[in-house]
Amino acid sequence: MSLEQIIVLAIIQGISEFLPISSSGHLILIPAITGWPDQGLEIDVMVHVGSLFAIIAYFHRDVRRLMLGAVDLIRWRLSDNARLALMIVLATIPAVLFALLLKSTGFLDRIRGAEIVGWNAIIFGILLYVSDRFSPHIRTLADMRLGRAMIIGIAQAMALIPGTSRSGITITAARAMGFERSESARFSFLLGMPAIAGAGLLTALEFFESGQGLPPGALLAAALSFLASLGAIAFLMALIKRMSFLPFVLYRLALGLVLLGWVYL
Repeated sequence: MSLEQIIVLAIIQGISEFLPISSSGHLILIPAITGWPDQGLEIDVMVHVGSLFAIIAYFHRDVRRLMLGAVDLIRWRLSDNARLALMIVLATIPAVLFALLLKSTGFLDRIRGAEIVGWNAIIFGILLYVSDRFSPHIRTLADMRLGRAMIIGIAQAMALIPGTSRSGITITAARAMGFERSESARFSFLLGMPAIAGAGLLTALEFFESGQGLPPGALLAAALSFLASLGAIAFLMALIKRMSFLPFVLYRLALGLVLLGWVYL
């Protein structure tokens, strides 16, 4: 893989992971548009790992709360931090189970195509618009309950299908339940940490067990993704305090129409 391809992939991942426009969909589209060979799931995971460390850096206070909550859980103390940590863990389970199902059936490798990305870009873009336009802004992270967290977790599982957008579908679910825009994004990013970390760990273990190292350029991709992700998080969190998700909805609709036109015409 060329240095140029690694740089482009890492920047695209870093930006699109935290905007509700589907990072996996864009990573699939890059080789289709440029003619580059598909970078494979391994590079995809490494650039997601860079995004993981960006979440930790930006939301370090919330991450500290989660760590303290994990300690409280070990001590059988159900503090506010422990409740948040428990909700994050339990809400991650649907995505883990769905990922194992897709991996065991090989279905995930068969749906990495422009047609799937195009339809999902449109469908889930419309859902994002509806939830953001018609839902109230009455709840913060302090109002998160296990049932609400599980609904968002089930929505996150659907993001394994390319074009859905993990941040997009989880923000959609949170907004539909009346969470404020910034709080919806905040919980979405915190919920993404275990899923991203787990995917990176499993992929690394598979490589080492097979006697291989990580693909060339994987660490560089992770580092570049971290820098782009950190900037994208700061941009999004500032933007949604002043405006709705409509620009991202319009982008998704345009992207979906272009892709479907490319496939069918």
